[in-house]
Amino acid sequence: MKTSRKAKRIHRHYGRMHKPGGLNLVSLMDIFTILVFFLMVNSSDVKVMQNTADVPLPKSTAQQEAVESLTVQVTGNAILVQGSEVARLEGIETGDTYISGLSEELSWRRNRWSEIPEEGLEVTIMAGRDTDYRLLRKVMQTCVDEQYRRVRLAVEGEVRNG
Repeated sequence: MKTSRKAKRIHRHYGRMHKPGGLNLVSLMDIFTILVFFLMVNSSDVKVMQNTADVPLPKSTAQQEAVESLTVQVTGNAILVQGSEVARLEGIETGDTYISGLSEELSWRRNRWSEIPEEGLEVTIMAGRDTDYRLLRKVMQTCVDEQYRRVRLAVEGEVRNG
């Protein structure tokens, strides 16, 4: 049977309008990119202190979050304040009760404050678990002498499941 021109036109039109739709991948990729960036920015509420491989921190089950403050780092052969070296461990005498290079740096940073809080300034000491206690005590005493009385020791938190 021969189909009329009108029947052919209707058949073409019906076939064209009832094809399965295509998927626009560009829009889908944009949505997933925005979703990935959103999750990367908002997923981490844990504060992580900058640590180097030179200082293996002791393990702890502390529940408090890390607080941004002045960081004094005791490495294998030097003392760093905010990443810049202020004293060498070879130059520290055994009888000294304070560390002169550290004291000068802390004094300079303290003088930049317009008003020092009554409870003192905050400092975080990052020292390895194998650091000699006498050295750590000298560092803490130097901090306290320079009015950095709110001393915190950085530790590595243990991950507990359950």
